[in-house]
Amino acid sequence: MTRDDDLLVFGGSASPVLTENICRHMGIQAGLGEVLQFSDGNLFVKVGENVRGRHAYLVQSTVFPANDHFMELLFWVDALKRASAASVTVVMPYFSYAKGDKKDEPRVSIRARVCAQSIEAAGADRVVTLDLHAPQIQGFFGIPVDDLYALPTLTEAISAEGLTDLVVVSPDAGFAKKARMFARRLDAPLAIADKERVDHSEAARVIDLIGDVRDRHALIVDDFTITAGTLAEVAECLIDKGAKSVRAAVSHGVFTGKAMHRLDMSPIETLWVTDTVENQPVEFSPKVRVASVAPLFAEAISRIHRRESLSVLFDQ
Repeated sequence: MTRDDDLLVFGGSASPVLTENICRHMGIQAGLGEVLQFSDGNLFVKVGENVRGRHAYLVQSTVFPANDHFMELLFWVDALKRASAASVTVVMPYFSYAKGDKKDEPRVSIRARVCAQSIEAAGADRVVTLDLHAPQIQGFFGIPVDDLYALPTLTEAISAEGLTDLVVVSPDAGFAKKARMFARRLDAPLAIADKERVDHSEAARVIDLIGDVRDRHALIVDDFTITAGTLAEVAECLIDKGAKSVRAAVSHGVFTGKAMHRLDMSPIETLWVTDTVENQPVEFSPKVRVASVAPLFAEAISRIHRRESLSVLFDQ
């Protein structure tokens, strides 16, 4: 059996705050390490303590900048394995390349699969992540993947508002299954926006709305937002359809450029996000509220280390 003193949690440079919060919930100190970037762009990763025969968990989101932080993740895994760690579990709160999950046009790379194979080739024994863009990405890996849900964390924050006459809105048909889980948890009906995306401009157009939102408080739910464009457009549509107010909740707040301006100009009153991304290049709008998933990841790491089931974390 594994012992608690066999466990070490390290944080990459993309997720130092989340790592500290995870460790605080677990009652341990974060593992020591060093990451340097040389003038030519090369990265250097060094594990700062003895990991021989111990079980290492690396917390690292892969965004801002996505490529640097993904390469850093691979170097961490390699360094830990070469230092004779008994196992290395990659805790990847946000997997940015998960959006490249299929060959949906000629002559393109399936980026998520390339990244999955690279993580496995570097020596990772397991991956823990949160709300993958497409659950089938787990099949790109030949190692176990635990895809946790932000739903309990977000719905707890939403329920604290005490809203009545709530309707949950999926921004597209692809997220309808997850949105239905939110609706069930919040004891609310479901509506679905019909949108189309015609290019790679990160913008989509809302065509219609399936469901009744009139005289209800609408809650848009999604796995991530980058420009807040879809959220803003769906919010406008909901107001036009008679919604009393609009709020939103997304797992990953990957905010860029004019995202905060769009959010401020939109009818959205509150946007809940988790802390899977902590280095956004924008200053948050007062409308943004952060719900931490540190307790969720702390519980997952503890259960994996003690060889306990994770099924309780997926109980809806």
